[in-house]
Amino acid sequence: MNILDKIVLDKRKEVDLKKSIIPVSQLEASALFNRTTVSLADALRNSNSGIIAEHKRRSPSKSVINQNNSVTEVAVGYENAGACGMSVLTDGKYFGGSLDDLLLARASVQMPLLRKEFIIDEYQLLEAKAYGADVILLIAAILTRAEIKAFSEFAKQLHLDVLLEVHNEEELHKSIMPSLDMLGVNNRNLKSFEVSLDTSKNLSTLIPDDFVKVSESGISNIEAIRELKPYGYLGFLIGENFMKTDNPGESALNFIKSIK
Repeated sequence: MNILDKIVLDKRKEVDLKKSIIPVSQLEASALFNRTTVSLADALRNSNSGIIAEHKRRSPSKSVINQNNSVTEVAVGYENAGACGMSVLTDGKYFGGSLDDLLLARASVQMPLLRKEFIIDEYQLLEAKAYGADVILLIAAILTRAEIKAFSEFAKQLHLDVLLEVHNEEELHKSIMPSLDMLGVNNRNLKSFEVSLDTSKNLSTLIPDDFVKVSESGISNIEAIRELKPYGYLGFLIGENFMKTDNPGESALNFIKSIK
């Protein structure tokens, strides 16, 4: 059983429990549920840097990344640095995040927020909307084509942007559909945890131009971005690189300055 299978198994239990505690009507009554969302896809199309900066405390591959900085500090730092958007990990067990992190980020900044989560149920999209997200992530590796279609179409009804993540050609082919805004290529091999930018390069030609292309994982220097831009990538998701420093916002600022 790989790590993704384990996470999904735990996630199903977690979502079932949450559904039994917090009814959909309560999520829909949230103050943020009817706020006008901001499109990350549009922000990336109009940006020079394309940086989506991530808030991540830990991960299964690197236990602790940063337990010290508050979400508010990090979010404000990223926005001031000129990031296009912010990815907020809301998984507790494996990444040390929570929906409260999303709420705190939303209270602090105007930029688009991505709920980075293992989505396996429409209920999680309602949560994302209720806690102030603008974008949701769907991971092709854990979903069927029918689920991707159902979740992405439901997200569009909620005025949420959809970033779909793939790891290989097979996942890409099963996923392409009009209800997606962005296609993210994860450069990390889930079985070996090895990272290679070749994944993004090889898949770039298979992604139709109507989708914003995003490269994820293993982007730790400006060279990586310079290498990927000719392949049509407009978005670059960077987490660990900023979070492993004492001041993620300042790291993001220096990084973004050197791209321009």
